[in-house]
Amino acid sequence: MRILLHALFLLCLLSSCKTPEARRPVNIKTGSFISESINRNRELASREEARIQKIIKSDSVHDYITSEGGFWYYYTKKDTVPGITPKFGDIVNFNYDVKDLNGNTIYTQQELDTINYRIDKEELFLGLREGLKLMKAGETITFFFPSYQAYGYYGDDHKIGTNIPLMTKVTLNTITKESTTEN
Repeated sequence: MRILLHALFLLCLLSSCKTPEARRPVNIKTGSFISESINRNRELASREEARIQKIIKSDSVHDYITSEGGFWYYYTKKDTVPGITPKFGDIVNFNYDVKDLNGNTIYTQQELDTINYRIDKEELFLGLREGLKLMKAGETITFFFPSYQAYGYYGDDHKIGTNIPLMTKVTLNTITKESTTEN
């Protein structure tokens, strides 16, 4: 009887041990959501850029420059003498304001106060980070940022909502070069 129980147990054990099979997905997703999201973002960027281009075309006073990063700007005060621009790790001291493309003030310079920012080592929205690298001390530039260069989909949790293109007037006060001496 004991042998029979052992044989039955061994038979059950061997028959239950088979190679595991991979689970098959219940739903097969095609990536259509991602494709739709990409198309929505392209359309949004295109509309915002067209709106900025309309502002540029209607402004005969300023000479606009298109940045490599996908934003536009003009100088209010330009330093024509060759000088340094901030690089990674340098500390810049600047003031700026923030407006929507209709010219409505979102943040004044007084609200934002004077900012000390270590280039690419601290948080700041993408367009402004890149814009500061184009400036020399003493210059004032007005930037036009599409929303993907500003606060994008999330806004700033205060006054700037979802997908808002921005206009900012920035004055770069000083540039303090990062120490190159090693300790």
